[in-house]
Amino acid sequence: MKQPIANLPRLEALMERDGFDAVIARSGVNFTYLAGVAYPGTLGRHLDLADSPRPVYVVWPRRGAPVAIVNPLADGLTRRDGCIQRVVVYNSYTDRPLAVLCTVLTELGLGDARIGCEESYFGGAQRAALAAALPRLRLADCTAMLDEVRWIKTPGEIALLKRAADLLDESFLEVFASMREGETERSAHARLVAACLMRGAAFAHGWMASSRNTVPAGGQGDTAFRRGDIVRTDYVAYLDGYPGHQSRNAVLGAPSSEQTAIYARVRDIYLATIAQCRPGVTAEAVFAFAAERFRAAGLPFKAALVGHSVGCWWHQQEPIFAPGRQVPLEPGMVVALEPYSNEWITQDLVLITPDGPKLLSDRFPTETLFRIG
Repeated sequence: MKQPIANLPRLEALMERDGFDAVIARSGVNFTYLAGVAYPGTLGRHLDLADSPRPVYVVWPRRGAPVAIVNPLADGLTRRDGCIQRVVVYNSYTDRPLAVLCTVLTELGLGDARIGCEESYFGGAQRAALAAALPRLRLADCTAMLDEVRWIKTPGEIALLKRAADLLDESFLEVFASMREGETERSAHARLVAACLMRGAAFAHGWMASSRNTVPAGGQGDTAFRRGDIVRTDYVAYLDGYPGHQSRNAVLGAPSSEQTAIYARVRDIYLATIAQCRPGVTAEAVFAFAAERFRAAGLPFKAALVGHSVGCWWHQQEPIFAPGRQVPLEPGMVVALEPYSNEWITQDLVLITPDGPKLLSDRFPTETLFRIG
């Protein structure tokens, strides 16, 4: 059993603040965060589906030891790679997982407690079943509180995010070094994902598109790269549940003077936006800054966001850098910044420190437009 890397002192403090005697983690982000294990393949899909017939839970009391409730297929992996000592196993498709959850809550003395749950993962039928079994139980949504816990990273999380970012950048460098005119988006994408997996990623997703592709996020197609094309990318590679998340631009062949100039203008805005990421500045203010800089430069800007926090299981987490998001940045946040204009995008992982932003994803050179071939 490994040691947890989650921010447990912050979890305890915020549970105290919000009056929760315990929380139940059911979603992929929160189960993975507290259990300390990232499920692969089909096991992982059960974390994503709120109505899964094979759910797993973490019950985390404010006082006392946590409990993981899992199905038999997840048992060995949870014990081997997780950080929770007590694992309760139910029989898939014959036992009622909610009944097992109620038994565990009762054993922990939480049958009449105030329990935090993720409302989107506990629908009306599930809440009714819990109320029928434990009529004195008081359920309240703790989704926002758990978001707040996760967005301040521990040193262990930061180190893992750095390793994942390095893995992804090294994969970009490998694939770009061997791309040639005529290779399709589908082929280059497949090689990029394979490069991530060969370096230890559990899985990777994203897309690689030519600037001639008018629907770049529409899946990999048979568009062939030509000389002069701008290569646009957006990828996530997960290492032990934590993501490297970067976007890299490149050009096939020698860039034109216009391409070089546009890249430089966008990069200046990108660097200035990163410089805004200091403690106390709100996520909304960072978005407004980038939007105004693009407008002043005469560059198209249609993005709904210019960045977001990152965390285990799902890379796009709170706070989101968008209009109306008044969350102030805090030391210990790791954010993915991606202010972009059309096909021109660089995205990096940035650690917020008391002294300002620190670049984590620094293996890929972005000072000038990367040339392929």
